[in-house]
Amino acid sequence: MDNSKIWKHVDHTLLLQEAVWGEIKQICDEGVEYGAASVCIPPSYVKEAREYVGDKIAVCTVIGFPNGYMTTKTKAFETKDAIENGASEIDMVINIGWLKDKKYNLIEEEIRTLKAVCGEKILKVIIETCLLTDQEKIKMCEIVTKAGADYIKTSTGFSKAGAVFEDIELFAENIGPNVKMKAAGGIASMEDAEKFLALGAERLGTSRMTKIMKNEAAPGY
Repeated sequence: MDNSKIWKHVDHTLLLQEAVWGEIKQICDEGVEYGAASVCIPPSYVKEAREYVGDKIAVCTVIGFPNGYMTTKTKAFETKDAIENGASEIDMVINIGWLKDKKYNLIEEEIRTLKAVCGEKILKVIIETCLLTDQEKIKMCEIVTKAGADYIKTSTGFSKAGAVFEDIELFAENIGPNVKMKAAGGIASMEDAEKFLALGAERLGTSRMTKIMKNEAAPGY
């Protein structure tokens, strides 16, 4: 697969706490240049980024990030604010404690609430696979499918580990036909990217793609 085909699936990402506008602007420029699916950036930069890129590329942002334990009302407000500022895609983090406590109805209700705020805009649900058992991952596939979200996403990139091939394989076996998959965090080579896509991932979340493409050292998300 050539690089341009891979880039069409990339959410070109910069979510570091110390990110400044100049770096966000560079991410936007690269995303447009290489034909990324979106740029994924902190909520505080969404309005500025939307004004900067216009309609050249989708602007994605994160909600309840990275820990997911905010209240549903807070996440709904964050989502509404992000959309009003120009976000066209939302990546939300689930409440992992609720999952561990088997409060499945609360997780489903929260996803439904945020999807209602998103309307036709894309909602991706981050489940932080590195903190979950396989049974919890399977349960989240069921919940995300029932709740009507657009994507299930492996990771924030801010916990113990990122995406692994086995989790995308597990997702593919357990999600419904309405749900797509996003592998995020730890994608370290074009070979990795190709394999995730071959396994069925529709999106790749990574900050490393330009460096990988240029054969440069690529630390980070």
